[in-house]
Amino acid sequence: MALTEDLERIAAAASEHGPVTGVLAAEPGRGRRLYLIAFGGDDDRQWLVLDDQGAPIERKDDVRDTASIVAMCELAGDLAGGGDLETLRSQLAQVRMVEQPPGIEEAEEAALALERTIGAPPRVATPGFLDEVGAATMTLERLLGETSSPFSAAIRASTGAVEEFVADVERAYKLPLS
Repeated sequence: MALTEDLERIAAAASEHGPVTGVLAAEPGRGRRLYLIAFGGDDDRQWLVLDDQGAPIERKDDVRDTASIVAMCELAGDLAGGGDLETLRSQLAQVRMVEQPPGIEEAEEAALALERTIGAPPRVATPGFLDEVGAATMTLERLLGETSSPFSAAIRASTGAVEEFVADVERAYKLPLS
């Protein structure tokens, strides 16, 4: 079954708990697929995690792991390559045409590879996705002459945002957590 069909199936199962406004798939570990479900709007957002059979998860560690990997993967996709890969690729093409510096083609290929690695939503948030985005970003950064990783720095700086998101999911969880 394709991911889109899985998301639709889980959204239908989640709808018994209220109007669904979002569904994100995650595999935080142990080969288990879980789904982070959003209900309501920004002012009254509530959360629920369902397993692959549509059953609610009440174990706090599983909810935390799911929310955390979802947030980290979303951030990685948003921050990689400076946050706007399309613009970066356009700028690299312009530099190639005007200045023709050595290695520019490799940098363009690395930017395209990173864009392909990130892909388009929907996707499953996994530790493997984070590793792949990190590796592709590191390759691009090295080809662009970076001696330190702006991507790694941005991810580290976002730790508080991830922790706050996880705390928000716990605070507004639809069921008691154990």
